[in-house]
Amino acid sequence: MQVDFIVIGSGIAGISFCEQLRAYHKTFIVFDDHSQQSSTVAGGLYNPVVLKRFTPVWRSKEQLEIALQMYQTFEREFDVKVDYKVPVLRKFSSLEEQNDWFSASDKPDLSEYLSVNLIKNTNKNINASFGFGEVFNTGRIDVKVLMDTYKKFLLKESRFFEAKFKYDELAVTNGDLKYGEIEAKNIVFTEGFGIHQNPFFKGLPLLGTKGELLTIHAPDLKIDFVLKGPVFLIPIGHDNYIVGATYHWEERTHEITLKAKDELLTKLNTMITCSFKVIDQVAGIRPTVKDRRPLVGKHPVHQNMFVLNGLGTRGVMIGPYVAKQLFNHIEFGIPLEAEIDIKRFQ
Repeated sequence: MQVDFIVIGSGIAGISFCEQLRAYHKTFIVFDDHSQQSSTVAGGLYNPVVLKRFTPVWRSKEQLEIALQMYQTFEREFDVKVDYKVPVLRKFSSLEEQNDWFSASDKPDLSEYLSVNLIKNTNKNINASFGFGEVFNTGRIDVKVLMDTYKKFLLKESRFFEAKFKYDELAVTNGDLKYGEIEAKNIVFTEGFGIHQNPFFKGLPLLGTKGELLTIHAPDLKIDFVLKGPVFLIPIGHDNYIVGATYHWEERTHEITLKAKDELLTKLNTMITCSFKVIDQVAGIRPTVKDRRPLVGKHPVHQNMFVLNGLGTRGVMIGPYVAKQLFNHIEFGIPLEAEIDIKRFQ
């Protein structure tokens, strides 16, 4: 079998890059053993503002434009719903926070995203005496539907190998790549925290941050917006909500913990007053980088080996943006942005 690309990983980064390949009619196959779960447990929220500090997300406008176009195309081609336009309301805990919000809304790079109107709380089940501020251009990607749909498509096209990629069986001879019976022009590694097992790119400073999420059933809450306070509360239908997320920098397992559950519930109980039931808990390791920028680029020796990683907590927004940059770099020789290029660490 001869292909243009081998892609390792079918999370948000892998799907984003594969969609670039499909758009340009490139042949490819995908390997994934589902050992990494950061995309699987993602809340899927896209939001152009860092709501802890009222600052803009890096390249937010460009990211949103490319990402939303990709998801719109995905919905049309696969006849599924993945993009839900959901407003985000930031809960204010004091008058000082209100003032900080309105000061930020005057800034040129935030004015199109932050409402200048204070929203009063009318829901008796929410503890928000200082009201809310609304963020524009927000929503939620149903990552599970996205990934399940794409896997079915790849299987139908005989492009998916549900197996562990064995790095030591990749032969590189005079620049040519061969893996078993597969010959490829290029290989792109999008395996998230699994990069630490990758002999070609394991030296990159991918830290990894464990995150845990809860799903609760709260029939009396009745909100159709994302509520941001000490945690995010994301409606997913049928009176169910995602609650998250935790950030643990030392632990590196995919096991759920009572400690994380207690942390999330303690914070949630400062936000809502109605009864609820926890119906699920999941954990995964986010591929994070110390400078909060993705890891994108070419291997220093092997010119047809590439990495696309380090999407952090905002994968659904940044994934399509950096995937497009990497594809343009490989196919058209367009330089990568210095802020994402792995050369910054070499």
